[in-house]
Amino acid sequence: MKIEFFKYQGTGNDFIIMDNRDRVYSALSPAQVKHLCDRRFGIGADGLMLLNDRINYDFEMKYYNADGNESSMCGNGGRCLVRFASHVGIQKNMYRFIAIDGDHIAEIDHNNNEVRLKMKDVNHVEKNLTHSVLNTGSPHYVKFVADVAKLDVYKAGHEIRNSAEFAKEGINVNFVETLSADTIYVRTYERGVEDETLSCGTGVTASALIAAHNENGFNHVNVKTPGGSLSVEYEKINAQHFRNIWLCGPATFVYKGAIEL
Repeated sequence: MKIEFFKYQGTGNDFIIMDNRDRVYSALSPAQVKHLCDRRFGIGADGLMLLNDRINYDFEMKYYNADGNESSMCGNGGRCLVRFASHVGIQKNMYRFIAIDGDHIAEIDHNNNEVRLKMKDVNHVEKNLTHSVLNTGSPHYVKFVADVAKLDVYKAGHEIRNSAEFAKEGINVNFVETLSADTIYVRTYERGVEDETLSCGTGVTASALIAAHNENGFNHVNVKTPGGSLSVEYEKINAQHFRNIWLCGPATFVYKGAIEL
């Protein structure tokens, strides 16, 4: 089977994308997806996405982790898929698509060369002495640390993700350093990749919500990651409730190609 694919990245979080509006790639197996995402024997990526047709939407987002399994929402992936939709002729001022966690809207800001993606509202945060747990389309563990650049993210993240509390369902683990009142640095260990990635959109979102500089009302948080810079804008209602959450940043075409599978 010949696979025609496109490679995109958002702050170093990279994805294989296929135009599946004719459903030619719908039968891909988990083993095949895992092979395509393998950085030595396949194309190499943090995940794989299918752009599907969906009635009453501009498109459907189908996302798979690098381990081959269908996964929860991917923020950087969603932004890259919007850019891809534009490149294949779906031209909109505002996009409306559906993903595994429900409806999303997005827009391409051509002035700043960014894609802005509206994330799901958050209505519950589990706060502990050392960390917080919340779901921004995917489940996230957020822990603030000093000098995050020197942290062994693989070791620390692997330990938390595989602890008795989280081993069954898995969780993404974010380590966050406050750089200034409105700027944080985030490094993320992602489940499904089972390693640190250069950026994680839902993780950046989760970290930015916990790092609110305004206790109530509008917040704009700048986020540095190993792969580049993003920002998150949102309205904080209280410690448990956040709405109008927008993940903003670059989404870039890398190359296209074909591979026999």
